[in-house]
Amino acid sequence: MTLQFINAEKRIHDFMIFPSFNLTVSFGKAVAIYSSVNVREQLMEVLLEKIRLSAGEVQIAGDSYNKSKQLLGFLFLNQGLYERLSIEEMIRFTKQLYTSKISIEDTMHAVQLHSKRKVKIKELSYSERRRMQLACLLMQNPSYYIFEEADQNMDLESKRIFLTILQGLKEQGKGVLILTGNMESAVTAADEVYRLDDNGLHSIQTRDAVEDQSAAEESSISAESVQPVRFEKIPSKVNDKIVLFDPPEIDYIESNEGQSFLHIKGESFSTNFTLNELEDRLLPFGFFRCHRSYIVNLQKVREVITWTRNSYSLVLDDMEKSTIPLSKTKMIELKEMLGL
Repeated sequence: MTLQFINAEKRIHDFMIFPSFNLTVSFGKAVAIYSSVNVREQLMEVLLEKIRLSAGEVQIAGDSYNKSKQLLGFLFLNQGLYERLSIEEMIRFTKQLYTSKISIEDTMHAVQLHSKRKVKIKELSYSERRRMQLACLLMQNPSYYIFEEADQNMDLESKRIFLTILQGLKEQGKGVLILTGNMESAVTAADEVYRLDDNGLHSIQTRDAVEDQSAAEESSISAESVQPVRFEKIPSKVNDKIVLFDPPEIDYIESNEGQSFLHIKGESFSTNFTLNELEDRLLPFGFFRCHRSYIVNLQKVREVITWTRNSYSLVLDDMEKSTIPLSKTKMIELKEMLGL
């Protein structure tokens, strides 16, 4: 059984929220869609059938979504709980509501709230409330779990509990879809990570995926036929995974106290390459060393601002309208490049 987005597209009037895309979430897999808040909210509204897609459809096991939507369970970013109930009372209420066969004791232990079973929900911390929401979802026991910003603002212990539960769900053969605007959360929790924006759906590779692909190719290619290959992606370590970014994804790069940071869609990712090394690697992709501490993707530049005779800035066409410095000597080079 699979949860599928088939040629799914959403527009509001003439504004494109996301163009047509295809995605399959299989049992035993956790898939993350990394996107803006607007895209995430629209996807949630579609899955909750509050709005319709402009084109395409969502299917479950090849059947219409409407017939099979009861197979889905949701963990919302903001979800009400009955604050006057205790933890045990809330879980018991959920068990009765869904006529669940899941053990109340096992569920409380899974989210590590068994020691607080008599505590009222109104007395819990934010992270404990999120674990309480997760406990109620586990009690529902759906075939597919939809997580909206599952670990946002959670403490470290709660994040560890969430990841342990997530691994258990995959081992049980459940399907998991994570909708998030946090890259770290996406690559930490999911087996497959995709970026969805107005340019469509794009896979974000991690080193694990690249190594798997390389191993498969190695088995079918003899040593004599192997030729040197230029590696064009830029790696960044996020927790215990290494994310590989395509150069066109990068808005600009900044050097701060000897550390280089990739700026992508409003987020910052460290890399072990020096700014000089990145300049050499990215020059063929239209990147420009605009300042001793900055490299910019010229395709992302919207404006060149002159403040004084010796002071200039570049304004980028990103969500934050980022402004980065342009040195006087680099301004001369840029003018030559632009034919000005």
